[in-house]
Formats: sequence, structure tokens, C-alpha cells
Amino acid sequence: MSLARDTISSTQFLKYGDTIVSSAGIFEMGFFSPTNSSHNIYVAIWYKQTPIRTIVWVANRDTPLNNTSSVALKIISFDHPTDTLLPGMKLGTNFVTGLEISVSAWKTETDPGTGQYRTTLDPTGFPQVVFWKGGNKMYRSGPWTGSTWRDLEKWGLSVETSVIINATEVMTRVLVINTTKLIRFVITSTGTLQMDIGENGTGKWNSFPLVPIDACDKYGICGPYGYCDNNKNPVCGCLDKFVARDPVEWGSSDFSGGCVRRTPLNYSSSDAHGFKRYSGVKLPDTNVSTFYKNMTLQECNNVCLNNISCMAYSTLMISNGENGCLLWFDDLMDIRVVVIPEDGQDLYIRMASSDSDYPSRSEGKKLKIIKLSSSILGGILVLSLTSTLIIILCRRRRKKIHLRYSNNANAFVITLTQDTIYVTLSLIISIDNVIATDNFSLRNKIGEGGYGPVYKGVLDDGKEIAVKRLSKTSMQGLREFKNEVNSIAELQHRNLVKLLGWCIQGEEKMLIYEYMPNKSLDSYIFDNKRRALLDWPKRFNIINGIARGLLYLHQDSRLKIIHRDLKASNILLDINMDPKISDFGLARSIELNETGANTNQVAGTLGYMSPEYAGHGIFSIKSDVFSFGVLVLETVSGKRNRGFSHHQDHYENLLGHAWKLYRDGRLVELVDEHLNEPCDSPEILRSIHVGLLCVQHCPEDRPTMSSIVHMLANNVELPIAKEPGFFTESMVRIGANSSSSKEISCSINEVTISLLDPR
Repeated sequence: MSLARDTISSTQFLKYGDTIVSSAGIFEMGFFSPTNSSHNIYVAIWYKQTPIRTIVWVANRDTPLNNTSSVALKIISFDHPTDTLLPGMKLGTNFVTGLEISVSAWKTETDPGTGQYRTTLDPTGFPQVVFWKGGNKMYRSGPWTGSTWRDLEKWGLSVETSVIINATEVMTRVLVINTTKLIRFVITSTGTLQMDIGENGTGKWNSFPLVPIDACDKYGICGPYGYCDNNKNPVCGCLDKFVARDPVEWGSSDFSGGCVRRTPLNYSSSDAHGFKRYSGVKLPDTNVSTFYKNMTLQECNNVCLNNISCMAYSTLMISNGENGCLLWFDDLMDIRVVVIPEDGQDLYIRMASSDSDYPSRSEGKKLKIIKLSSSILGGILVLSLTSTLIIILCRRRRKKIHLRYSNNANAFVITLTQDTIYVTLSLIISIDNVIATDNFSLRNKIGEGGYGPVYKGVLDDGKEIAVKRLSKTSMQGLREFKNEVNSIAELQHRNLVKLLGWCIQGEEKMLIYEYMPNKSLDSYIFDNKRRALLDWPKRFNIINGIARGLLYLHQDSRLKIIHRDLKASNILLDINMDPKISDFGLARSIELNETGANTNQVAGTLGYMSPEYAGHGIFSIKSDVFSFGVLVLETVSGKRNRGFSHHQDHYENLLGHAWKLYRDGRLVELVDEHLNEPCDSPEILRSIHVGLLCVQHCPEDRPTMSSIVHMLANNVELPIAKEPGFFTESMVRIGANSSSSKEISCSINEVTISLLDPR
């Protein structure tokens, strides 16, 4: 193989200290030992005329010699580069021999063994240069466009780049011409691809990073259909006519979920689709692409349009004026805005006709009719809904109300004196809920809480819903109803149940939620048969999901929410057994700079309430932390905190029992016997420890939810847990001090209670 057109090719016997010099005298071959590694001997090639030895190739990088015995070497080809690619060397794959020529980093600066970083010419789909870390893509060049992989001319170099794409091989190589400078491309052990330029004979090298250069070089940083623009902050955005797949994660700078089409694709009609052009972009990952030669832009459009699996297309100039059509058949990954728009390319993405640049003629007519009809019907809906709500609310309250429409929240905002509630547009008419639940048939009843019964409903489109209906005998009323709507209407998180809508008509008050097919957590962990279905990975996922949901409520949401009634029956499980926090009837929002507040009305569930809240009406984010700790211990043990009895002669709750086991070094005895995992699993024991930290008596000793999420996810050293807040099984003392306190008997069920203690 050519080393800058300077060859080494011979069969000789080399002894330690001997060298072979290339024909032009630029390179030298022999034995060497890396710095600080005199016992390991390697055969290598280096620049001959540089004072400091600069290695460009290592033969036995993963099998060093440890003696100086003579070795016979036969050098005929350099198809196996190490960490250095010299001008003229090939990069690619030969499909006949199966040979892949790639470049891989040293393990460390002093260990030439094969490291974790490498560069290949990936032939999958349409060829592109890919920079890897292990099996993960770190960077890709984008598809070959007929010019170059990376702009090298800006360093004053004259380069010739060639690419061979056929059934036999996919290869590329770069030649640097008309220069006396030494050029090499190196992958460092720290994970950068750089170009080194040196003056012959000086031993000095100037390094220029090629990858990564900016944040947008990180592969897939913005997820599917997201684009990266290094001139913006944050760098990620959704393509025009696309929206974030998960607005909550996107808002917290987690862009991995990417974006989805604002208008989903409809495959029921041949006229339903078109294409939208995006200009000045680096084309997406081509490993899911197909290429056709000699095809015009219109022909490319037709081929993609007629294949429903084709998601996008673009045209490329390959070589010698030859044009081609590139088609993508999956979600588009790793799109970025190029620094110089003229250097970018046009990408045409399949869209619904309403969002495409050129919808079909028949679709265009349909759109005009739909838009006109929607405007008329929308106006009628708004007027009818407004009138109905005004009449209903005025009759009930006979107070002044103000109503306006909020485009951002997609909701009506109704103000009753000082109170504001949000009304989502979906599922607003109560008659729909009556039909969906078969007139609230008992066979559709799926549960009941302090608010009232909950029914399963199925809408005409097949969507399943859960309808919570206020019971006439419930202690909760309009106040809790409005509180739940206010609290959750603008909250969006994967671990919070989604409120679809609500309705109020006469005495009827209903909340409509997404349906959770696996019901609530308590139906599993407190059931002797069903809790065997929850292995440890499922339980740990539930614990982590609840923690993330609480972290969002306490820290990351627009409102700072304290739930105040976190318990096993208020944790719902979706079809994948992922947890969702529900029932925000007692939730309170506080200012972002506050951590808690006081109340004269203690409301919650015994067994989950923190000591300072149950005894003094002081609630805070640490009150929720206490409840979370109880949930953790219940989930691990399969036992209720209230009603737990380890010995017949005293009534010790679960928290006290768990802490004593922790103190005595016997935590494994707390683990549910239904778990097949070893009871001394570090993850299980760490979860119990975190739970005990959450239920410590003093609020200031309890960690925040951000710390809890970190402790659960990482094997970090945990602080020593102090005594938890203890409660006896039969009584709870309510009051600020002994002179004013009173004892209230409580049942051991988990119905939410409200206790009023005037002060």
C-alpha cells in the first residue's frame, strides 16, 4: 500500500535495533517500545526525518513481544492501519475478500493496543464515514456528495478525494498534492479525529481537530426529525411542521426522544401525502437508505411517493456529473444546519398534504373546504360551550364570572371571583361520558376512592377512558374538583396521569383521565397472588418512575406542586407497568422559591403522612418525600405500613420494623419473599436504604427528590439513616403541643381523610 507514494515492501530478517527505510526515505520501519513500557516491544513504522519519533503504524499492537530475538518479517501490504491514516491510504470494505480497512485509536498514549474509538467507511445503505466509540456512533460525515468528506481546503491544502462504489468494494481515499508538508489523520486515545500538519525535518506538528468540532457533531443529539443548529441555544429544534415527541423532556433539555409530525400521516388515500423541502441541511443518517443512479428530481419524487415506506428523498451528484436519488425508509436521524447554507443540501420529507409544500390538487380543494367548515363549526362550538358554562355556573354560584380562550393551553379559562379553572376542549360534554360508560353500569366500575367511583369508558373511536364521578356522599366537593383540574391541567410528564377533560352539569362533577389497564400499585403489592407478578426489575422501574414524577412536580414543572396524598392506591400502572401519579384533589401549588406552607386542615392518608404534617399542619416537598419513602418500603416488602404487625405483643409499623432491621444489619429480612432475585442484591438493599432516608423524623434530614433520583440510579455512598417518624397503629396525636393536642381514632383503610384543628 502506498504511504504518500513512498513504499516499504521487502522480505528481511530484522534484529532488535535494525530498521528498514522506505524507498523515498520518508518512513522507517523497526522495533520500538512506548514510553514507560520498556518491556513491551512492537514492530512499527515512523517518520524517519523527524527528531521526535512519530509512529504511524503498529504491526503487533495487541500482541507485544517481550524479548529481542530475531524475527522474520515479510511486508507486502498495509491493509491494516492502526491509529493513523496517511494520504493515499484506503478506507472501506472489499465485499469479495471481506476485508474492512478501518482506523482505530490506541488504548492510551503509551499503549498501542486497540482502543475503543475507530473510524470506518460504513457501506450500509449509502456510504458515509462513521466515527465510533465501541458499538455506538459518535459522528458521521453524511453521504458522499461528489466533492469531499470534510472541507480540507481551508487549511491551504490541495486535495483529491475519490470514492469507489460498486458491487465489489466501497472505498475512499484522500490524496494531498503539491505540498512538501507531512500530513496524517490520527484518532487519539481520548476520542478525537484530528489532522496533523508538520514541516519535514522539524519534528513540529500542528494539530487541527476534525471531529468533533461543535456540539452538533455528536451523533443523533436531537433525536428523530430533530435538527441541530450550533448557533442557537439550545442547539436542538424540531423541523418545521414537527413538534416534540415528549414536550416535558424536550423542555428539560432531553432531546433524545426527537420530534414527530404535527399532522400524522394518513395512508387511507393516495392524495393524502406530499413532500416538504428543507434546505441547507446535512442529510440524515443513510444506513436506512437506498440509492438509484441517473434519476431526475421529479423521478425521485415519484418513486418515493409511490412507496409508502419511503419517508424522504434527496438528489446527489456522485461523480462526473452523474446524479442519483437517495431514499430513506425509517425515521430520519442526525440532521443539522450547515454553517454555510450553500454547502448544505435539499431534503424532501413525506408529510400530510396539509403540511406539504405542494399538496395534490384534489387535496388542496379538500383543505379549503375543511378549513372553512372548521372555522364555522369552531365558532359554533365556542359560542355554545361558552353559553352553557355561563348558564350552569351562574345558576350554581350566582357570582360574576369571566371566560376567555387560551390558545397556548388549548383550553377555556374560567374565573370565578378569585378562582381560576381550566377546561380542556376534549370530552367536555357529560352525555358523552354517560354513553361511554354504559350509563355508569356497575360492570364498568373499576374502583372507588374518597372522591367517588371510577368507571371505565370506551369512546366511539375506540379510545379507552377512566371517568371519576363525584359521589353525593363524598366529603370532597367543588373545592377539590377545581383543585385537581387547576393542578394537573398544565402538567405533562410520562409519570403523571393525563387529565383528558372534565365536565360539570347540575350536581354532576366528573373528571376524565387516560385509562390505566393495570389499575393501581396497591392491587399488586398487597395481594398475595398478584404481587408475584411484580419481579424486582418491574418494582424498581415503578420506584424510579414515581421518583421522576415527584421530581417534576417539585422542581421541573411550571407550577411547584406538593401532592399531599401520595400512596399506593394513587399510583396507577399503564399497559407497560410504568407508574403514573394520580389524584391531585389535595395538591397545593407554592411559589417557586418556597418549600412548603401551613394549613389548618390536615388532609391525607394515615400511614403516609409525615409527622410534621399530621401533627402540626406543616406540609412541604419533604412531606411528599416522606410519603415516597413509605411507598418504597411497601413496594420492596409487599407489606402495608399501616396494619403491619411483626409481633403480637406490640403494634410496630413497617417503618419502625424496617429501621430496626437496618440498625441490626438484617435488611434482607424485609424483602418480599415473592421476589426471585437474591435478597441481598445491592440494588434492592440500596432502595430500602433510600426509603429509610426519606422517612426520617426531621424534614431537614430527608433528601430532596433530585438527590433521591441520583441515589437510586447510581452506586453512591449513602448517609446513615436516622430514626423514622413513628406512629402507633390505633391512634394519631393531632395538635401543636400537649396542652392543645387531641387524639382522633382512625380506621386502618386508605381513604383520604380531612382533619380540622382550629388554632
